[in-house]
Amino acid sequence: MTILGPKKLTAKGPIGLLAGWGRYPLLVAQALKDSGQRVCCLGIKDHADPVLADLCDDFQWTGIAKTGKQIRYFQRRGALHATMAGKLFKHRLLFHSGHWIRHLPDWHCVRKVVIPHFITRSKNCNDDDFMLTAVDMFADGGITFGPATDYAPELLVKPGSLTGIRLTEDQRQDVQFGWHVAKQMGQLDIGQTVAVKNRVVLAVEAIEGTDACIQRAGELSNHGKFALIKVAKPKQDMRFDVPTIGIGTIEALIAAGGRVLAVEAAKTIIIDEPQVAEIARKHGVTVVAIHGDDQGVCLEAA
Repeated sequence: MTILGPKKLTAKGPIGLLAGWGRYPLLVAQALKDSGQRVCCLGIKDHADPVLADLCDDFQWTGIAKTGKQIRYFQRRGALHATMAGKLFKHRLLFHSGHWIRHLPDWHCVRKVVIPHFITRSKNCNDDDFMLTAVDMFADGGITFGPATDYAPELLVKPGSLTGIRLTEDQRQDVQFGWHVAKQMGQLDIGQTVAVKNRVVLAVEAIEGTDACIQRAGELSNHGKFALIKVAKPKQDMRFDVPTIGIGTIEALIAAGGRVLAVEAAKTIIIDEPQVAEIARKHGVTVVAIHGDDQGVCLEAA
């Protein structure tokens, strides 16, 4: 793949897309189509939007653990470069048998994932190790995964206040405190989001996801005007698990009584930014994108 400037990417063959839940895969697919690329998409069952079948040049449903089938799908269509986009509901996949049945592993996945991660325990079961195993499996099949933001860089949030509302001094202190905690949680591969009020941690995101973390913070604070901080992991691999916010995030925050949403600039994906900003302004919520570092020091707060 040849990079021609910050927004124009070309590849000789089609681009493979492994699509999870949400609008993000749709936006990536559209960006690829707009740039003249053909798109071969594997939609994760129970997750991907069926609209992808019409948007992409080739589409097929897949279980998350059908890795051998997935590799062959891309190989047969000449998609030697691929990307992944969209959310996976990990708690459903891991702990709800009704969902897991639709995603039973094929033999390739048993050998490469199930045995080392769950039986011999030679590999860890955290998110990053799972995802690195996945991209290595595809690489062994001649398929290179790259960041989806290479194809849609405009989705990475730029620094500054999205709403034009600046942080108060108390909010700034909460954000700086929460930034440090969130970076530590990311280092441990637990989650990327924390909720803070008066320099007290209300909730930490884990497998349940951001919206459930927000709801818990609202309940614990009695809807008490808390701050939500969402950051990239230290040394974030931009190919997967990149922090993402959208309309659902801001609506959940408002419903829970949150007053601040702080994210990491240039390392957070924002879906439907104009609508997010409009909703936040209407409800007096401050949304800021901030530069920082992996040691947890918030270098600037808008």
